Amino acid sequence: MLHCRNGNPKGSSTQIRVLVLLVFLFGGLVVNAQHHTEASFGKGIKFTPADSSFSIKFSTRFQTLYRGDYTIDSKDYSDRLLIRRARLKFDGFVADPSLTYKIELGISNRDHGGGNIAETGFTPRIILDAVVKWQATEHWSIWFGQTKLPGNRERVISSQKMQFVDRSLLNATLNLDRDIGVQFWHTNNVGKDGVLRKGLSVSMGEGRDIIASNAGGYDFTFRMDYLPFGDFKGKGDYFGADLAREPKPKLAVGFTYDRNVDAVRQRGQLGRYVRLSDGTQLTNTLSTVFIDAMLKYQGWSFMGEYGNKNGASNEFAVLDDGGTIKYVTGSSINLQSGYLFKNNYEVALRYTSTKPDNAEFSGLINQQMYTLGFSKYIVGHSLKLQSDISYWEIATASNRWVFEFQVEVSL
Repeated sequence: MLHCRNGNPKGSSTQIRVLVLLVFLFGGLVVNAQHHTEASFGKGIKFTPADSSFSIKFSTRFQTLYRGDYTIDSKDYSDRLLIRRARLKFDGFVADPSLTYKIELGISNRDHGGGNIAETGFTPRIILDAVVKWQATEHWSIWFGQTKLPGNRERVISSQKMQFVDRSLLNATLNLDRDIGVQFWHTNNVGKDGVLRKGLSVSMGEGRDIIASNAGGYDFTFRMDYLPFGDFKGKGDYFGADLAREPKPKLAVGFTYDRNVDAVRQRGQLGRYVRLSDGTQLTNTLSTVFIDAMLKYQGWSFMGEYGNKNGASNEFAVLDDGGTIKYVTGSSINLQSGYLFKNNYEVALRYTSTKPDNAEFSGLINQQMYTLGFSKYIVGHSLKLQSDISYWEIATASNRWVFEFQVEVSL
């Protein structure tokens, strides 16, 4: 799960120049501020000029991770230290408060990977989000650009605001990730307290930072969230742990349906391109369903998710050396719960299981993971210590124990 990919020197130097330029530009804005500048830990630095024609907020964060793997059969122990994530974020409004934007850059090796269709060389991919959002009316908004698709709840929750060190096996195998396109959102009240949110996305279907023409079809995603008891405090239906300590029970139930027509990558927006050794590109229409729920009350939280991905065909690429590249299809379930004590220590449990729909034609592995997590929230999700220990059962390999410890700092 923790693989690093090294870029070439030319790509790295280009990244550094871009990042230095962004920092200097933002620094100049703050120095020359004539109207209003805000700064506080965990909320970034916000600047608004005297004429209020725009605003910009800059924030940064990183995660330092230690991970150790003990393989039971061979009694081998391997470990590593790495910067799991490092991000730069810019957001605000332009011209009018109803027109907002977000830019998020990933600057750790884990955020990089080839964005070129041919995959013949390394293309730095530092752009995670670059999206503009227009709040057209009280109930309607339109998003245009690159950002997360409205997929499973666990994926939409920011990696800064997770209950465990990292996301589950369900998310690792089935999530929709990011894509480039347009999203339409509508929110309305239902009854006395209920809230209903609906989202529709039309995107390219090949993931983030693709710079070539469309190699397959398009991706269509529909998402619906129902909150029968009203909104959570501080959007708590999309962050881990009950840091808001909801005084009354709060529940959110979500449903996602995604159809990636003529997908060219193993998991739709993610994975290798499924092509033969002679370059012939295969396609497969992938359909994905997610059902999830979040429940919080007085420090206690529960989140459950079910996911299923299937393909219209069982075709996969057979290479000259006898290897195969398969589309990842199958189902998964993830259940997790935790309790946050008044001293802001939390204990949490998680169970995840993944199963292929067909052992011969699916790239999914039958596996189960049991996880016990401990967290200390020093300043909410902006400064925290997290650790967990997992027992990982893998059908095609030796079972193992996994230990992780991570420090999160978000300015």
